[in-house]
Amino acid sequence: MTDDRFDLSLHPTAGQGDTAQAFRAFLSWLTGERRYSPVTVNAYHRDVSGFLLYMSEHLGQPPSLSDLSSLQLMDFRSWLAKLTNDEVQSVSRARKLSAVRTFFRFLRKRGLAENDRLLLVRTPKVPRGVPKPLTVGDAETLIDAIGDMASEPWVGKRDTALLTLLYGCGLRIAEALSLNEKDVPTGDGMKILGKGNKERYVPVLPVVREALVDYLADSPFSGDPDAPLFRGVRGGRLGGDVARKAIRGLRVALGLPDSATPHALRHSFATHLLAEGGDLRAIQELLGHASLSTTQRYTQVDTARLMAEYRKAHPRMRG
Repeated sequence: MTDDRFDLSLHPTAGQGDTAQAFRAFLSWLTGERRYSPVTVNAYHRDVSGFLLYMSEHLGQPPSLSDLSSLQLMDFRSWLAKLTNDEVQSVSRARKLSAVRTFFRFLRKRGLAENDRLLLVRTPKVPRGVPKPLTVGDAETLIDAIGDMASEPWVGKRDTALLTLLYGCGLRIAEALSLNEKDVPTGDGMKILGKGNKERYVPVLPVVREALVDYLADSPFSGDPDAPLFRGVRGGRLGGDVARKAIRGLRVALGLPDSATPHALRHSFATHLLAEGGDLRAIQELLGHASLSTTQRYTQVDTARLMAEYRKAHPRMRG
């Protein structure tokens, strides 16, 4: 099933025109009122179009707004079952369901269609427990793409600098956002005040330092060493919710798992160091963990990764 076969924005007369018109209004709302980036809007376009395509095949015709209001719980479950049969991962199924729910909320607010049965559909469970690091490629993609979502160039550089700092130094989001301009490192390391007011020293890669300097050079608020390093668009200290919201929109656009959060970059920092032979005690110090047992959770992550590679690569596992 290819999502572009039921592209309502390109084929407004394909089937029921009221749904096509509502779909175009939805995309405009995401762009105008919600101010989502083009990549995020494209992701919603892809996921909702895929749902509508399935329903057009399921019902025997492209659904009208009345059809959408009349869909039964079994219809929504049938769609998710098809995704499962197509081996779509649970994180992606959850993302698609979230996009469809957003579309239906838009329809309800505009008085176009309403279907409370969608609320009864269970969100696919994403396995949790051990830390959820990103792959090296996904971490780099997240950092490289975050700047493209910003409304202003300096905001893009701010978000890039923040994620580079989280991944490059393994900081907690709260630790990074509590920094002031005077804390920007000029050398190879910086002091961080962590949980329980415990101070630790973390090394700083040149790429991290350069991202911070590049951001401050463009920030309209920089210049006061005692002022917040990361600022919101009105000049106040950037809040964690703003940073999380930016990444939520980006991971939808890039098709990354729900586990792609600011904190996941800290997990990725630890896991990738361990995978490259880093000492567990040293990683404990870098993360600011009081107990080694907390850091040892990353050995579970790395062991799981190694076992997955083993099962994939060992000749006796191929048939």
